[in-house]
Amino acid sequence: MLDTALATQLKSLMTNIKEPIEILTTLGDDAKSREVAELVDEISGMSDLVTVRPNAGEVAARTPSFTIMRTSDQHVQVTFSGIPMGHEFTSLVLALLQVGGHPSKEAAATLEQVANLTGEHHFETWFSQGCTKCPDVVQALNLMAILNPNITHTAVDGGAFPDEAEERGVLAVPMVFRNGEIFGNGKMSLEEIVGKVDSGAGEKESARIDALDPFDVLIVGGGPAGATAAIYTARKALRTAIITERFGGQVNDTMSIENLSSIQHTEGPKLVGDLERHVESHEGVEVLRTQRAAKLHPMNADGLIKVELDSGAAVYGRTVILAPGASWRQMNVPGEFDYRNKGVTFCPHCDGPLFKGKDIAVVGGGNSGIEAAIDLAGVVGHVTVFEFMDSLKADEVLQRKLNSLPNVDVVTSAQTTQVRGDGNRVVGLDYTDRTTGESRALDLDGVFVQIGLIPNTQWLADSGVELSERGEIVVDAGGATNLEGVFAAGDATTTPYKQIVVAFGAGATAALSAFDHLIRVSAPAESISA
Repeated sequence: MLDTALATQLKSLMTNIKEPIEILTTLGDDAKSREVAELVDEISGMSDLVTVRPNAGEVAARTPSFTIMRTSDQHVQVTFSGIPMGHEFTSLVLALLQVGGHPSKEAAATLEQVANLTGEHHFETWFSQGCTKCPDVVQALNLMAILNPNITHTAVDGGAFPDEAEERGVLAVPMVFRNGEIFGNGKMSLEEIVGKVDSGAGEKESARIDALDPFDVLIVGGGPAGATAAIYTARKALRTAIITERFGGQVNDTMSIENLSSIQHTEGPKLVGDLERHVESHEGVEVLRTQRAAKLHPMNADGLIKVELDSGAAVYGRTVILAPGASWRQMNVPGEFDYRNKGVTFCPHCDGPLFKGKDIAVVGGGNSGIEAAIDLAGVVGHVTVFEFMDSLKADEVLQRKLNSLPNVDVVTSAQTTQVRGDGNRVVGLDYTDRTTGESRALDLDGVFVQIGLIPNTQWLADSGVELSERGEIVVDAGGATNLEGVFAAGDATTTPYKQIVVAFGAGATAALSAFDHLIRVSAPAESISA
């Protein structure tokens, strides 16, 4: 089941298991059940502390499934329905280790908060093996189930149970249910989930943030630019904070990265993990997670810049580096918002498997749209690409590949006008032929929107920060904005070429500029004039 390299790595990791565990299986005679049986047998052969109990009673509601349970405490358990391979293999490995007594590296305060949660919480997370956002959610809920006997968690591979996925309206992953009701969609960190379950957590965190002393450098955004800026300011011994709703930003959704110097290939989630560990290795950096900036106030008479948060808390910095990044651009047509995660989606890698054999549309003829169409064509029944202009904008090599696929059509000069649905899910898309003015309709099951990015700068509209016509933060060569002590970097700025490697450099530049600013404002007047 596992290739030699993966098996060797797993066997090495399983030496960290401290307590005996059992794998209880619920299997049938189908091919997927045989795969699960082969997988768990291979795992049990790697450690004397792991045993398998085939078809041990009614342990799971789906076939195939398996439950990893601590032998000495049967409340410590997690369940996988389907086969947790692809990106979820890491979730399987962590579940084996943590059920087996290996401690989590999450913050002690968060672990204590999870252990103290009250009430019964029965979670299910629907994932796809190609989803890069799903493992964080699966691993967070697995850990919660391991730490708290009142919490259970089952991770469900949507591709293995398509009929149930359709019945329950799972058209985007990760999708989390709690006690049978929808709990959340999309990527969520452990802190976000705990905060949502623990009703008083938000108020406590806001009070803690309000009590923080001003920082030397306050960074808004935890993507490549913001993370790099923090690494540089920490190395300058500057007290630094990062305000981030989602560490890593858009990089979390990037499958393949092959244009970073000296790194031939990596994937977004891995790069984000490496960045996060690098930032956290510096003691002078505080990461304010699950926080969103709401308003920026220019420098006051005390030389401090104030950033208000959505939570109501406020943070102060002697300098601020704005690196809020960008978000998927939306079509802004009727039905798009109503059917978000009900057939309207932005991640072909994550949600493509949920549309197996179905007809879908990709809106956008640039590189991202055509790459999505090529990827989806191998999974879905039929792809129709819609492009507003009279020709595709993607690179020629991508267009040649697209044109070679038998189940893809391209419609140019098409202006999308409406996403149609039946109240529960998408059933079609309406558009206007810009050449003839004729209105047309296409019946389909899903719409993948790939029309570029928009800077996350709406919250800066009344701040005094100069913005371009596109809403980008105007910066000079050193990353300085028009406001004293305020710098910016990354995809939200006027810096050309929205690339990860460019954001790295821009983050470093902004950090060095902030350091230079602090030196100058703190130096004695005579040394400045000299």
